[in-house]
Amino acid sequence: MATTDDGARTTFLGEVKSAVTPHASLLVLGVLGLMVAFITSYTGAFHQPRPTDVPLGVVAPAPARGQLVTELDRLPGSPLDPRPLDSERAARQQIADREIDGALIVDPRGSTDRLLVASGGGASLSQAVELVVRTAEKARNRTVRTVDVAPADPGDSRSLSSFYLVVGWCVGGYLCAAILAISAGARPSNTHRAVIRLAALAAYAIAAGLAGAIVVGPVLGALPGSFPALWGLGALIVFAVGATTLACQALLGIIGIGLAILLIVILGNPSAGGAYPYPLLPPFWREIGPALPPGAGTWAARSLAYFHGNALTCPLLVLSAWAAGGTALTMILSAFRRQGDGEQANGKPGNGKQGDGKPEN
Repeated sequence: MATTDDGARTTFLGEVKSAVTPHASLLVLGVLGLMVAFITSYTGAFHQPRPTDVPLGVVAPAPARGQLVTELDRLPGSPLDPRPLDSERAARQQIADREIDGALIVDPRGSTDRLLVASGGGASLSQAVELVVRTAEKARNRTVRTVDVAPADPGDSRSLSSFYLVVGWCVGGYLCAAILAISAGARPSNTHRAVIRLAALAAYAIAAGLAGAIVVGPVLGALPGSFPALWGLGALIVFAVGATTLACQALLGIIGIGLAILLIVILGNPSAGGAYPYPLLPPFWREIGPALPPGAGTWAARSLAYFHGNALTCPLLVLSAWAAGGTALTMILSAFRRQGDGEQANGKPGNGKQGDGKPEN
């Protein structure tokens, strides 16, 4: 038995119920679920990377080209998606446009062929393609020489700086949104407060994009490419993730932070194509990666750094959709909530508190 400040006696079970409320218990169970999902997602994505249907150009004399494409297409496990090309110039252009991840250039006058790769798009993918092609060429009694036509920067040897930069921007985005919400109630009580939060998030996103671009560029020299373009990309990523987090909070209150973590961290990061680009990931993660902010951001950052800004339209549309969708949902839910508060003020039952249990302010 224990004694409270007013002299009343309470049981140990009563103290446990007081210290760990049912609401807190549910939140702890939610955290446990997120932890299990985190382990499952990261382990599922990374435990057995192998190339699957990697786009590969094949440049060879016309009589042998079709047969070689067929042989490469029938390799066990379908590691390659070979396609015939007319010239090395066309192959290099498609690599620069990020339409293919490599190209085999057959020398009809010798026994050594060339394999064009682009390690700037992911060193692990280039190495996987090289291993598959070397094995296939050895079976044909030929050798292969690898040529990196879009190499990663010396300060970015594994082409991971872009991924970690985007992860940092994503973390900054949802943490900023969470702090803005928790400081005065997770759900905005009116549209004015929602607008203020979104405006504060936009200002933060501009500063965060600038800070990230400075660190990986002038400070560390870890990532080449246009500084203003990286800054703009960073601002868009931070705002997209932050607006999505605000929308989740407007929908579910404090639990919305968990939903944002599920989308961005648990599902988004392992499917982003960072350590293992898309062709090395299992089907589920390969499909969802390009549609989530970390994946779209990583692809865009690598395009800016190593591919002259090519293939940016789709990832920028994805990020813009998350930013616009999060903004619209936050505003709509805030307007509905304000309307509900007005109905309560006009005589309908209500407790005068926000849905997350905090007083209006």
